[in-house]
Amino acid sequence: MREFTYHRLFRTIKSHLNGWLWMTMLGAAVILLPILYVLSTLFHSPTDNWSRVKQYLFVDYALGSLELVVYAGFSATALGVTLAWVIGRYSFPLRNFYRWALILPLALPPYIAAYTYRTMTGYTGFIQSTLRNEFGVSVPPRVFEVVSLWGAVFILVLTLFPYVYMLTRNYLERQSAVYLDNAALLGHGGFSQFFRVMLPLARPAIVAGGMLVVFEIMSDYGVASYFGVQTLSTAIFQTWFGLYDVDSAMRLAAWLMLAVIGLFSLERYLRRNRQYSFAVGGQTRSLKKLRGKAAAGASLYCGFVFLLAFVLPVAQLAVWTSWTLNKVWRPDFLNLIQSTFAGAAYATSIVIVLALLAARTTRKLGSGFAYALSRMMTSGYAVPGAVVAIGVLGVFTQLDHLLSGFYIRMGRIEGALVLSLSLGMLLTGYVIRFFSMGYNALESGYEKLPNAYLEASRLLGRGSWQTFARVELPLLRGSLLTGFMLTFVEIVKELPLTLLLRPFNFDTLAARAYRYAADERIYEAAPPSLLLVLISLMSVWLLNRWGREK
Repeated sequence: MREFTYHRLFRTIKSHLNGWLWMTMLGAAVILLPILYVLSTLFHSPTDNWSRVKQYLFVDYALGSLELVVYAGFSATALGVTLAWVIGRYSFPLRNFYRWALILPLALPPYIAAYTYRTMTGYTGFIQSTLRNEFGVSVPPRVFEVVSLWGAVFILVLTLFPYVYMLTRNYLERQSAVYLDNAALLGHGGFSQFFRVMLPLARPAIVAGGMLVVFEIMSDYGVASYFGVQTLSTAIFQTWFGLYDVDSAMRLAAWLMLAVIGLFSLERYLRRNRQYSFAVGGQTRSLKKLRGKAAAGASLYCGFVFLLAFVLPVAQLAVWTSWTLNKVWRPDFLNLIQSTFAGAAYATSIVIVLALLAARTTRKLGSGFAYALSRMMTSGYAVPGAVVAIGVLGVFTQLDHLLSGFYIRMGRIEGALVLSLSLGMLLTGYVIRFFSMGYNALESGYEKLPNAYLEASRLLGRGSWQTFARVELPLLRGSLLTGFMLTFVEIVKELPLTLLLRPFNFDTLAARAYRYAADERIYEAAPPSLLLVLISLMSVWLLNRWGREK
């Protein structure tokens, strides 16, 4: 009996150790190694600068990050939930338009919104100039002062609330009518239904959207640095480029990584032993029609948020672009577009290949190990871009040291720094950060793929690779395209990774726009920024379409 058990166990292990699993594990090692390298710095001896960094930077910047996460995270979640409730519960004028239009602010990167609003609200900006010239109203400067913590909160709330709105709205539109109908029969009005029924039931969607917002806030560098807000992400940049102390920057990144892990653990702990489900057999609740002042109020609420979050900044970017397009549109700008698209295309292709391997391995094995491996590989999106950059730099620097020893033994000293000065380092950072975008799209595609097709192919004598090439890939074409586009657009917009890891001869639209803004050349920053917004609209359209199909 024992021999039979050992033989069966050996056969199970052997069947799982196939080429798909080995390639997936290799991809997982590439993704996880830089993150683990960052955490390992906590066990190293600190440099002489660390005591000064800890005394003058760490505590203040950690508190700054905490303030930004609490204020902006709570406000964005509250705004997204209330908008989702209004759209998902009521019928009013322009409701169908606002349903998808409120997702559009995701197309506006926060750092672009930051310098746009700072210039718009300045003394010579559009808002104050219009008030003075058209209405004869002079406003004290402090009224429109956005270069502060509260200005950063304002920008992050306007650009990140769609994460919560989209997930909560999709949940409400799929929610059975039973719960809300029962609450209405028991005499609960709309206010009571919102707090006592909807919020508890929609908690998974709200928490998921809120966590996305928090991770984006912790990853932010452009808004915080432009508005002078002290966060751990800005501390990493200052330690790296101000003190030229990469070791201390890595230690700061490790602490930021621990904060992310702590948020994960806290969310899991609060969700322990709780179950959430839909009522079986119920119908989606019909919308309650609003009339009069209530209808006007709902429409004005959605319209005001949409105006602030998308219409005003994008319209201002369009005006500035018309002023400076001839000045900015030069041959080097075309080269900038080419390098941006080429780098994003290379990284996205790698992401899709690795995601396809991981998604197929998880589907084929169906084991807890494969699932855990895929979850670890997708953890990069929750890691701030500055942390990923530090980890990738550390790993590539160590590889360069190994190569240097090899060159010395071969009697050569030139060309030792070939990895840490290459485009490959930046592409690796992109892959780690945005692997989850491609994987989630392909995982959704595999969930819709019937096993009967795969079994029929195997019964007809097709091997694993033939089934993959002739059956799975054609059926996954839509998921592949969606995953590619979502990942491509996110890479094009990425700022912290690009600033930290790009080679000396490589630039992107995001880096150029930020550099123009940092040099107070706001009008010149408008053309690359508007182009980024237009590219991002493709991602928003895909997200909206994907949300309807899921």
